Amino acid sequence: MLAVVFGLTTTYAGTIKDDTYTVLNDKGAINKIEVHGNVELFVSDASTDQVKVYNKYYSESALVQNKNGVLRITSYKNEKLVVWVSANDLREISAYDNAEVKSFGDISKIEFDVDLHNNASAKLDLNAYSAKVTVNDQAKADLSGSADEFSLSHNFAASVNNYNFSAAHYTENKINFPAESKDDNMTGI
Repeated sequence: MLAVVFGLTTTYAGTIKDDTYTVLNDKGAINKIEVHGNVELFVSDASTDQVKVYNKYYSESALVQNKNGVLRITSYKNEKLVVWVSANDLREISAYDNAEVKSFGDISKIEFDVDLHNNASAKLDLNAYSAKVTVNDQAKADLSGSADEFSLSHNFAASVNNYNFSAAHYTENKINFPAESKDDNMTGI
């Protein structure tokens, strides 16, 4: 596994190592992030793309790879792998397993999609023209900020807190919810 990790880091232009973190400077842009496993991801807007991996990255059995604009972060150790990604043109985040995604400051985008699965969670402060949030399984989303166009899809077991989020145009798609009674005036026999 270490050979794979070392091999992947060669795709980065430069690597800065510190006792507390490793900075991976990539040549390409980061448009999408996929997070799997036990990862705590912080995202922020920036003029240049940068990935900062905390813990002792090279001794971890973790994967951080950027390919065709998709940054994949994976760690299945008991201790959370902490990663901070600052990106100029981030458009989408997908999180799986026990991953946690948190915005560091306001995420300001024209279009932004969030897709949460399993027990993943996201706490995001968004300012977008169009935002699409999908919350599956037992995932959790805590949203603040605003969007002109906002689309929310979620299932019955998912948890969505958008009390501090405002949208000019809002659509909601409930997936796998129990059937609701259409006639409240029904009487028992």
